[in-house]
Amino acid sequence: MPGLVRGMARVAVVSGTATAVSNRVSRRQGQRWAAQEQAAAPEAQPAPGAPASSGASRMDQLKSLGELKAQGVLTDEEFEAEKARILA
Repeated sequence: MPGLVRGMARVAVVSGTATAVSNRVSRRQGQRWAAQEQAAAPEAQPAPGAPASSGASRMDQLKSLGELKAQGVLTDEEFEAEKARILA
């Protein structure tokens, strides 16, 4: 029986180590890919603070923002920040 417990403990340690190493490698690889994509894509992203072209589109944006808040998707702080951005 002690040999069985020792063998099970060894398997647990080896599989735990392998899982930890695999997760670390995956995380590092994901970070490298994200950094490469971010370095290649700044030109393709639109300006984040672009003003609305007309009052009607601002109203549409505010209505959809209010709907998201009513659905519980946005918190009060997020709602206020987006509203200030739209109205600016």
